[in-house]
Amino acid sequence: MTQTPTRVALGLGSNMGNSRENLEMAVRYLDATPGITVVARSSVYRTAPWGPITQDDYSNMCITIDTVLKPRALLERGLAIEARMGRIRDERWGPRLIDIDILLFGTEKIEKDGLIVPHPRMSERAFVLIPLTEIWPDAPLGDGRTAAQALETCPDKEGVVKLDD
Repeated sequence: MTQTPTRVALGLGSNMGNSRENLEMAVRYLDATPGITVVARSSVYRTAPWGPITQDDYSNMCITIDTVLKPRALLERGLAIEARMGRIRDERWGPRLIDIDILLFGTEKIEKDGLIVPHPRMSERAFVLIPLTEIWPDAPLGDGRTAAQALETCPDKEGVVKLDD
């Protein structure tokens, strides 16, 4: 019996080293994972850093995947890719070589063991909604709105700049 894959949205970000190459490498690692197929990828956007720490601007993007992995296994795979690429988790909201976040896992709502899906505060962050809306405008955010609807009232849209491909 074949398992039906779930459509998942991932947010990727980097602001250390060659951030665009870091994003590309993370997408390649994800796509090479058994049980994961990259379906769509957004453009890359430059965004000012979020939080209290002085650091370089981020390069951000979203991808959609189809996966037969369970949410916990997908989270663990993302963390393993981050570690393989050299990410060190030492400072909340600090610089990141790579960050892979599960934004949406189908229509599931998950809140256990360090995994919260849909991603909290996603609907307030233009650096997530702009690339997500580019590739999945009707993505269900779990609050009754789609990504495109949430983007309409999202602050800080002008701070998210599309980079040339």
